[in-house]
Amino acid sequence: MIQRKTRWAVAPWSLTDEDKAKNLAAGLSVPPLVARLLVQRGYDDVAAAERFLRGGQEHFHDPYLLLGMKAAVDRIRLAGARNEKIRIYGDYDADGVSSTSLLVHLFRSLQYNFDYYIPHRALEGYGLNNKAIELAAAEGIGLIVTVDTGISAVQEIENAKQLGIDVVVTDHHEPPEQIPQAAAVVNPKQADCGYPFKGLAGVGVAFKLAHALLERPPLEWADIVCLGTIADLMPLKDENRILVRYGLERLRSHTSVGFRALAEAGGIELDGLTATNVAFGMAPRVNAAGRLDHAKRAVELLTTEDYDNAILAAIGLDSLNKERQRVVESIVKEAEQQWQTKVAEAAEAGIDSPPVIVLAGEGWNVGVIGIVASKLLERNYKPVIILGIDEQTGMCKGSARSIEGFDLHAALTACDELLDHYGGHQAAAGMSLHRDRLLEFEGRLGTLASEWLSADDWIPKTSVDLVCSVNEATLETITELAQLEPFGMGNPSPRLLFQRTELADRRTIGKESKHLKLSLGGGRRMLDGIGFSMGMLAEKLKPGSKIDVIGELSVNEWNGQRKPQLQLHDVHFDPAAADFPEREHFGKVYQRLKQLGQAPLEGLNARLSQQSGLSLETVELMLDVFEELQFIERGNGQMIAAPSPQKQDLSASARYREAKQQFEASQLLV
Repeated sequence: MIQRKTRWAVAPWSLTDEDKAKNLAAGLSVPPLVARLLVQRGYDDVAAAERFLRGGQEHFHDPYLLLGMKAAVDRIRLAGARNEKIRIYGDYDADGVSSTSLLVHLFRSLQYNFDYYIPHRALEGYGLNNKAIELAAAEGIGLIVTVDTGISAVQEIENAKQLGIDVVVTDHHEPPEQIPQAAAVVNPKQADCGYPFKGLAGVGVAFKLAHALLERPPLEWADIVCLGTIADLMPLKDENRILVRYGLERLRSHTSVGFRALAEAGGIELDGLTATNVAFGMAPRVNAAGRLDHAKRAVELLTTEDYDNAILAAIGLDSLNKERQRVVESIVKEAEQQWQTKVAEAAEAGIDSPPVIVLAGEGWNVGVIGIVASKLLERNYKPVIILGIDEQTGMCKGSARSIEGFDLHAALTACDELLDHYGGHQAAAGMSLHRDRLLEFEGRLGTLASEWLSADDWIPKTSVDLVCSVNEATLETITELAQLEPFGMGNPSPRLLFQRTELADRRTIGKESKHLKLSLGGGRRMLDGIGFSMGMLAEKLKPGSKIDVIGELSVNEWNGQRKPQLQLHDVHFDPAAADFPEREHFGKVYQRLKQLGQAPLEGLNARLSQQSGLSLETVELMLDVFEELQFIERGNGQMIAAPSPQKQDLSASARYREAKQQFEASQLLV
């Protein structure tokens, strides 16, 4: 037996969904599998699906729908007209760097008098701070424009006003109850903001500001928007999807000096660049600047027009990223040891280990603790807070990552009196507090987790889009699936379940037989499956077995040949799990076939399986029985239900009797 590693959550599928998918397949000329995926993702009419697949700049929303946009534009234009010195104030992560860089390009094109400022992560921390504002006043700054920050800076913005500096806030983080009294505040998440899309990254909000100031969408900077949106894990829906698609196209074909240098330093191929390459190749190198040094190094890369400067900057970021990886590995090791000590102490005391992992250490680099938190979450599947302690002051700066169902921002709000500062989203957040409050903080979070989370919430979940058959996994369909790209947050690469699929062969591949290769399907069409680091499962799998697998379809190109391939996520095999359908199951499936009247055979088994909850093997048995009893006909790629079939008992079918005898015999063996 091979147990599932996670909970498999197969998305529901109804008769209504089936009808919608048929309409989409016909209206958009896409394969049935692509149409079903569109319906599953909420694009269930032709117009919505067309916009999702092929929407362009004509679908951008009016930037003036953002609350505060007119006031922001008026104040910035006034500063430009007066030749007033403007300071862009950004954040040190990839979204903040992207936002800052975009406004540098914008103000440069408008010939404004400006500079930019990003606080040092370790020395100043996140957001506007009073020392930086006092420095701006001393240097004659008349207007500060924040990007990817500022929505919580009530006191700091009041201080700026007292010093004669106006502030325009552009941000996308969750607004607090009290909004700063700035010259303008632009944030789609403000309570009274009627902007139709709330999922913009900080750089997305900066793009809308540029759109308003230029009176056109500045797609020449879509590459920068693409970087920040992907790096900040924003949902690739609505405007984000359009911006990222434009950005990827620009990165592939009209690469700027900075991005070309970044790709060369990181060994990234630009021709076939995907959102995944941006997320795991470009974003970490840009983030490394703010984590270990200063984020201005990344801004310099993205705003320079000199290739020599760009390649030097890119090589520097690549070196910082390698150092970042070494630092992360060291802290992860210390943090995991600290956590295992807590687990052991809880076991000795006869109690459960803490529901929330809260770990702190002196000397832990606060620039990388978010990555450490993510790695511990992957290992332990609990909400994680990692904090670096300042040995002299006792202050802790922390970064948190959460599991589904535990809202970090809401949890930190409930702990407000223990914290000096906090902010973030449901899944990721940051905070600062004194080390003396850590024990109470951990306890409070643990209580909230116990109250908010059910037993199932503690088990990792794999969301499955659809049940699929090997016959549907064709090169044509996989190629058409590319229309759903770019994949990322809010639009993941489709995960498909192949249920009770015959295992034709299995073997291990790679160094030390680390990986698993499967051949799936018992007919003329076969599908290769590749399971990385799954080699140990090979000895438990026997050719001829029926197994369940979850994976993502792709095309394997080797020696000029192209073949469908399934990248395996999870495998389940239970030799005792054989089942035989009851008569009521036959009845429900037959009623569905009568409702259809006529339907293409391609994908029919998978859809019936999805609707009925029965395995593909069981559905195929039923169709064989129905055909033998002349309830249906199959031929020329179609299934046709007989309008008035002769009433017969299922046992009149030799196929039914044979299958039932085989099932009963297998149960005796078990």
